[in-house]
Amino acid sequence: MSKWWHDAAIYQIYPRSFQDTTGDGVGDLTGIRQRLGYLRDLGVGAVWLSPIFQSPMSDFGYDISDYCAIDPLFGRMEDFDALLADAHDQGFKLLLDFVPNHTSDQHRWFQESRSNRSNSKRHWYIWREPASDGGPPNNWVSNFGGSAWEFDEETEQYYYHAFLQEQPDLNWRNPEVRAAMSDTLRFWLDKGVDGFRVDVIWHLIKDEQFRDNPPNPAWEPGQPEIDRFLQVHSADQPHVREVIAELRDVIEEYENRLLIGEIYLPVDRLVAYYGGSNDGVHLPFNFQLIHAPWRAERLGELIDEYERALPAGGWPNWVLSNHDQLRIAARIGPAQARVAAMLLLTLRGTPTLYYGDELGIDDVTIPQDRIRDPWAKNEPDASFNRDRARTPMQWTAAPHAGFSSGEPWLPLTDDAAERNVACQGDQPHSILSLHRALLKVRGAVAALRTGNYARLGVSGPVLSYRRGENIAIALNLSDVAAPLDLPQRFARGEVLLRAACATSGGAVPDEIGPNEGLIIRAR
Repeated sequence: MSKWWHDAAIYQIYPRSFQDTTGDGVGDLTGIRQRLGYLRDLGVGAVWLSPIFQSPMSDFGYDISDYCAIDPLFGRMEDFDALLADAHDQGFKLLLDFVPNHTSDQHRWFQESRSNRSNSKRHWYIWREPASDGGPPNNWVSNFGGSAWEFDEETEQYYYHAFLQEQPDLNWRNPEVRAAMSDTLRFWLDKGVDGFRVDVIWHLIKDEQFRDNPPNPAWEPGQPEIDRFLQVHSADQPHVREVIAELRDVIEEYENRLLIGEIYLPVDRLVAYYGGSNDGVHLPFNFQLIHAPWRAERLGELIDEYERALPAGGWPNWVLSNHDQLRIAARIGPAQARVAAMLLLTLRGTPTLYYGDELGIDDVTIPQDRIRDPWAKNEPDASFNRDRARTPMQWTAAPHAGFSSGEPWLPLTDDAAERNVACQGDQPHSILSLHRALLKVRGAVAALRTGNYARLGVSGPVLSYRRGENIAIALNLSDVAAPLDLPQRFARGEVLLRAACATSGGAVPDEIGPNEGLIIRAR
């Protein structure tokens, strides 16, 4: 049976950076609500919000102190209710970010847990005795650098934190934790939320014996410390699938809701998160396009590999950028970013579009005194500064690009006066116009949403594939023209859309121009 996410494109919003209505330089829920018309015109079908819950903001919302409250920085619960109602009225689905692996150290659960060893919530978190030398219980490393263990002087034990020390990990082997988190999901589902993206879902269960992780022989000094060891025992444990099945059971109590899992794993391990009977997450996020070399042959191979690995009934999905990764235009350049958009929106499965990619927002220089990312502060020479992927949306040529009347919390691009919605919306060949055209074609042509996928071939820098029986896509992943070698019925067809200029119509050419992509309907 077809689900709404088989047809819809998901649009990720980082709420701090979308639209500010209060002048404090930080985006808010009212700002998102005011921009729903833009998203409707763009053509997406679902909106995913990065965390908006009450938080001390040590990791900008991924350290939650109350899962059932809106942080005042973003507004009030009434503002969320109004946003949800408006989104539904305008035909959007609304997804929230669920962060179950850890809480803030300011959460009342952790405050109770650390108060004394006999507290009823002591085992809601992961506490261990010191090693024989008084040091951390094992060699596990924080994703943000340093030991993943923090010593608590009051109770003389260590607690585990896979990220910041202000983000203690919950103990998901404890049934009480699982029940409490299931009730959290129900709180938002009862409000009408259409689903969740689950943060670091592969981290939820840890090795029961807390064995040391083995060294990574490929690690070199200067690389992130988290890569110094292979995460054999601290993540991706077999029992995590049982936990995910329980979360899926909660989702299934409601009609047509979606569960997405953030999972950075190789494809063979990634697809296990669909569950043995498709009882896992509906969409284990597929990040291959973020990390792949931008070459036609390699992209063709990884698409085929992913398609083959999908279990029966498993629905595919694709992601180009997100709040933790350098934007696509910064990785491959503005010309190829247009080709990448065509790839994302014509592959089989659910695409997730990251806010601002439709404007071609490139890399942004973050001066040293404006760095906000705690990982970049902890490991300035080794980590990627995530601030560069989180800069404000650029709406107009007005001061601060129409994002805020005050100084934005992060800098804008140097070309914000031209790279904004108002300017690009009036330019028929802009990358914004291309995204609108792509989403319009995707909505009009069923084969681009639910048709089967088959690779037609790779010829030099050109990747081509078929969707359904009568639609072909050809992508030139280089800056030089190349011969276009397609089956005769496509070679004699018509062009539905060109990536380089966002136009349609005309015969299929014998060669494909540089940085060009074509959607073709067979004769």
